[in-house]
Amino acid sequence: MEKIAIITNDGLTIAGHFGMAEYYKVFTLDAGKIIAQEQRPKPHHQVHPDFNQAQQHDHIEMFAPIQDCQVLVSGGMRTMAYEKARANGLQVFMARGKIEDILKDYLAGSLVSDPARINKW
Repeated sequence: MEKIAIITNDGLTIAGHFGMAEYYKVFTLDAGKIIAQEQRPKPHHQVHPDFNQAQQHDHIEMFAPIQDCQVLVSGGMRTMAYEKARANGLQVFMARGKIEDILKDYLAGSLVSDPARINKW
């Protein structure tokens, strides 16, 4: 079995920014089929007038709800968050679009990660 977490705000599309996303949509896969799904709250950055303070936010708590997952799909994230996700053992894909389409591509083995969606700033 495998679990894949996809960041979202609406449960239908991938959120564009990892730190600001409100939820993880988590899918449990077995033998290439989705056998369960759930939406989990995700700690996220609040809009803060001092952007630098939000930038220094510790991402550890953001990964806590998906400790049982092996894969993370995000529409965009900063280098620090990307590195922390990888350090937590997550395979990270950077992609955009509808969650349904992303899952189809992932299950088909054709999901491509876009490294340009990792923000260096």
